[in-house]
Amino acid sequence: MVFSSVVFLYIFFPIMLLIYFAVPKKFKNAVMILASLVFFAWGEIRYIFIMLILAVMDFICGKGIDKNEGNKSKQRLYLFIDVGVNLLILFFFKYADFIISNINAVLHIEIPLWNIPLPIGVSFNTFQSLSYIIDVYRGTVKCEKSFYNYLTYTTLFPQIIAGPIVRYETVDEELETKKISMDNFSKGMRRFIIGLGKKVLIANNVGALWNMIETSGYSEMSMLLSWVGIIAFALQIYFDFSGYSDMAIGLANIFGMDFDENFNYPYISKSITEFWRRWHMTLGSWFRDYIYIPLGGNRKGFPKQIRNILIVWFLTGAWHGASWNFMLWGLFFGIILIIEKVVLLKILEKLPKWTNHIYSMLLILVSWVIFAFEDLTKVKDYILTMFHLNDTSIVNAEGLYYLKNYFIIIIIGIILATPIVSKLFKKLEEKQTNIRSILITGVYIGILLLSTASLVSDSYNPFLYFRF
Repeated sequence: MVFSSVVFLYIFFPIMLLIYFAVPKKFKNAVMILASLVFFAWGEIRYIFIMLILAVMDFICGKGIDKNEGNKSKQRLYLFIDVGVNLLILFFFKYADFIISNINAVLHIEIPLWNIPLPIGVSFNTFQSLSYIIDVYRGTVKCEKSFYNYLTYTTLFPQIIAGPIVRYETVDEELETKKISMDNFSKGMRRFIIGLGKKVLIANNVGALWNMIETSGYSEMSMLLSWVGIIAFALQIYFDFSGYSDMAIGLANIFGMDFDENFNYPYISKSITEFWRRWHMTLGSWFRDYIYIPLGGNRKGFPKQIRNILIVWFLTGAWHGASWNFMLWGLFFGIILIIEKVVLLKILEKLPKWTNHIYSMLLILVSWVIFAFEDLTKVKDYILTMFHLNDTSIVNAEGLYYLKNYFIIIIIGIILATPIVSKLFKKLEEKQTNIRSILITGVYIGILLLSTASLVSDSYNPFLYFRF
């Protein structure tokens, strides 16, 4: 897997870039489509045909809605077909075995599980397709007349695997006219290198720590070790996911396109409401615009608003995975957001910022325990250990060993999860001198070289959000 990543990143990608910039404007989308299909096939070749079939269906249904303007019944039929098939594909691959296993558990029967491998990025791809067809139905975007352009959109390889979720309205003009320039290329390369560094240098290292802790015996786990572990997981999932988003946004800039931002330093939040304005922003806005507001949002009274929030957050949890811990994780946040909306935000406004930050991080870390373990018994045991509510020790030799050996990378991760370094870089770039330019360039080259060395030598290189 590591060899494949290195080959793709350092051999195929530069060749594709050279071809992309060499071909005439009218062939650039063709290069992107080909690169996208190769990229997708690199990880899951057998499911390419599903992506292509869904792209054809989206395109045909979009044109059907457009041609039947004024005939709501026919437009609804095309909408129903497209949404239904997209959701059917998602449910078949992602939730079939989950449903079967729960039926088996409830009825005490043994229906065989299908054990169908999950196509990588299926949730992102489905939500992207749904946003297009719904927006065409609503009339907020015009249907794409060129299948060539639509296929470019629906297979955009920089973000097809793990986001951000790119809506058609964000890139519709750029499918025809890309903003290719040296400034965009330079900006994109810098953003890509930062994302690569986040993923390879931070996420992989703290992820290795978390992997060792979460696979250790829970009877031997101390309170200290449980906190070291969940902090490592919190840093891993942030730098893994935001790193991938940075790489996708950077690649888009290189190709002359702009993607929406997906993260805005969520761990500096002073409430859970603020956290979800900063974490996975494209998913949050998707659920707001396509689920929460159509259900009535906050316009139909407080009881229905609570219902709408709980539905959205149950679905948010379910989107992340076919397991009860994900649904519980979503409802956990939904309930906290309701409490904040009713009373807690008013109280938090009167408290010092540092107490609000501690409150937020405690709840966020507890939420990551729920997210990390499909076995709810492990969730319970881990949380009890975190707060010393069971018979485990407060400190043990194993906890001190991991803390000592990973202390520096944890501190670096915590600092980089704040805007401190980013603000420093911006100040340096605003007032560039020759020395500063050399310094900044050296930093980017250093990150790239260290990431490359790490990729070549390290076998631990998971992408957490590939499975969503």
